[in-house]
Amino acid sequence: MSIFRKNVLKIIAKIPYGKVASYGQIALYAGKPRAAREVGWILHQSETNPKIEIPWWRVVNNKGRVTIKGSYSNTPIVQQKLLIAEGIIFKRGLEFDIENYRWKT
Repeated sequence: MSIFRKNVLKIIAKIPYGKVASYGQIALYAGKPRAAREVGWILHQSETNPKIEIPWWRVVNNKGRVTIKGSYSNTPIVQQKLLIAEGIIFKRGLEFDIENYRWKT
């Protein structure tokens, strides 16, 4: 497992209940700015590994939108329901005001 991947998983595990972080934000915190897509792939790959338990639903795009693609079992609606259960209020569809809920380290 690469150092970047380990860092990404550690950072996502730290996102508190009721907060979110963007893919790019995770990449920046993990030491590889502009690697947002790679963060997405890491999340996608971890989905099939039952040993990796992280709050994947707390990672969204930087515009405050749920944008899961190519997931095996996690859908945008599942992610939205998990975020709503944590108190995140959606404006319309799969969008919310990310700045109201953004995790800041």
